[in-house]
Amino acid sequence: MPRASIVIPAYNAERLIARVLNACLAQDLTADVIVVDDGSSDRTSEIVRRYPVQYVYQANQGPAQARNTGWRMARGDIICFTDSDCVPAPDWVSRLVERHVSPQIAGVGGTYDIANPGNLLATCVQEEIVQRHLGMPEYVDFLGSFNVAYRRDVLEEVGGFDTSYQSASGEDNDLAYRVARRGYRLVFTRDAKVSHYHPENLWRYLRQQFWHGYWRMKLYREHPRMARGDVYGGILDFLRPPLALATACLVPFCFLPPVLHLLSALLVMLLSLSIPMALAIVGRTRQVKYLAMIPLTFLRSYARGGGLVAGVLSFFVLWRS
Repeated sequence: MPRASIVIPAYNAERLIARVLNACLAQDLTADVIVVDDGSSDRTSEIVRRYPVQYVYQANQGPAQARNTGWRMARGDIICFTDSDCVPAPDWVSRLVERHVSPQIAGVGGTYDIANPGNLLATCVQEEIVQRHLGMPEYVDFLGSFNVAYRRDVLEEVGGFDTSYQSASGEDNDLAYRVARRGYRLVFTRDAKVSHYHPENLWRYLRQQFWHGYWRMKLYREHPRMARGDVYGGILDFLRPPLALATACLVPFCFLPPVLHLLSALLVMLLSLSIPMALAIVGRTRQVKYLAMIPLTFLRSYARGGGLVAGVLSFFVLWRS
């Protein structure tokens, strides 16, 4: 069996990093662990240094650079990536490594459990991910960096993560797209799990979604064919933000009856696009509380739409790298 390494980018991770490291060191398949501290100002360094892991500090440059720093230090043939707020299951590494059965398989990715199930927002986020993952095939065109294992030689071939993605959004899509374009296969497995602490604060969640929309514009500038979607994101994900923007543009003119009628129709359409996912989750879980997905998805559309506008200005008008 090939040797594995675990790489964890960390930024101000003092609250959870001990739990993450305990889980990584308790894997049923031994792997060396590298923590790359991306310029933390809290007690992350102090906590990590108590553990038998490799620790490296870098000035804050973002998770893409931190992951590159980590895998280049690693000794493994298979590099397993997770985040500093994700707690791997005991068989996480072995489940990822066992699926690397062919030179054509460059990466294997897994799914989420939830580490904070007592919060409604967190459970809504989790159940949406579960619903999307249920529809994903074995061979995919996208793997998330929160739970993925790439072959080291493939990372070397493609140059690792693109460090111009300075936030935790889009850099994992970009890597997966570049790897797939080389003719390699990417495998998704529901057997490899990490428990994630999903957002519990609505404002912070919407701010995160703003940056999701922003970095998607860079991603689609560089991979225009993927603007139609990948196995994780469908056509509805791409319709909602522009539709939300259209309603926002019409609001100042809603005193005009034709505009008011159009605005009302677009708002009904935007809300209706939020219903299928909510009903699918309610049907699967038998829990009516997940109808909260409807207003949550509605609000998220405006946050992503704002990011879309900022991203278009940055990456298409100003042509930022």
